[in-house]
Amino acid sequence: MTVLAYRDAVRRALDEEMARDENVIFFGEDVARAGGVFKVTPGLFEKYGEDRVRDTPISETAIIGSAIGAAITGLRPVIEIMFADFAAVAYDQIVNQAAKMRYMSGGQISVPLTIRMAHGAGMSFGAQHSQSCEGWFMSVPGLKVAVPGTPADALGLLKTAIRDPNPVVFLEHKALYADRADVPDGEHLVPFGKAALCRSGQHVTIVAIQRMVQMALKAADLLAQEGIECEVIDLRTLSPLDVETVQLSLRKTARLITVEESPLAGGWGGLVISRIMDEAIWLLDAPVVRVTMGEGIIPFSPPLERALIPDEQRIIAAVRQLGIKR
Repeated sequence: MTVLAYRDAVRRALDEEMARDENVIFFGEDVARAGGVFKVTPGLFEKYGEDRVRDTPISETAIIGSAIGAAITGLRPVIEIMFADFAAVAYDQIVNQAAKMRYMSGGQISVPLTIRMAHGAGMSFGAQHSQSCEGWFMSVPGLKVAVPGTPADALGLLKTAIRDPNPVVFLEHKALYADRADVPDGEHLVPFGKAALCRSGQHVTIVAIQRMVQMALKAADLLAQEGIECEVIDLRTLSPLDVETVQLSLRKTARLITVEESPLAGGWGGLVISRIMDEAIWLLDAPVVRVTMGEGIIPFSPPLERALIPDEQRIIAAVRQLGIKR
C-alpha cells in the first residue's frame, strides 16, 4: 500500500493509462503547463508532450465537442471541465450527442470519453461553483456516472472509466482533493456498479457518496457510543447503481437513511428509495429518511454554507427519527 492524496490518485490513474495506451489523450483549461487549477495534473504535460496533453480555450462547448470528435475517430480522450457547474454550457453535447451516438448508430460508433469534473460544496466558492451535479447526469441513458470518495476509488474508478467504450461522467469532490489514504500498489481497477461497505452495523443502513460518507462515518462513531450500530454504504457509482448491496444490508437493519449533498428534487436518494419500494419494500420496518440540502441555493458565506450542507448532527437526528430500540 502507498498513502496518496485524492488528487495524486487521480493523477496516477491518468499517468498509468496514458503510459498503457497511446490513444489516451488529455486536455482542458489550464491542465497542461499549470497542472490544473486544483493542482491535480502537474507533470503530465512534461512527460507526454503537447500532442497528448493540451491546454484549451475557455470554452466548455469546444472542449466537449472536440472530445466527442476525437473519441469517435479512435482516441480515448479524458477531458477536464474545471467546475462541474459549467457543464451546463455544454449539456446538449453531453446528453444528446455523446450519450446517444452509440445507440443511434446501431453500435457502429463508440464514444470512449471520460469527462472529469470537480463538484461539491464546502469551500465557499459560491452558488455557481459549488453544486453537486450528479443528478444532472445520472438520469441520462447512455452515460455512466462515477463518484469516487477515497483516493483508492479515485484511482481505480478513473482507470475503469478510461477503458470503458462508453462516455463516463467522472465527478471529483473538490473538498476531498487533499484527503490522504492507502492506495493499492500495482494495477488497481474498481468495477462500476459495485458499492462499498464502509462500516458494518445492525440497526440502520446509511447510504451516501463522497464527502457525505465521511459525515455518515462520523455520525456512526458517535451513535456507537450509545449502542446504535450503523451500516454505512458508499455507492461509488450512480449509473450503474448498486441497489443489491443496499438490499442485502436492509435484510439485517430494516431501516434506511440516504444522505445527499444536493437538493431534494431529482436526487439519487429518491431513486434508491424508489427501487427499494418497488423491489423489496418488505425489508423495511420503518419509513425511509432522506437527508438533503432541501431547496437551498448554496451561499458564499462560510457559516451559511455549513448550515446548508448535511453533517453528522443532521444524520444523527435522522437516526433518532427512526426510533431505534437497542
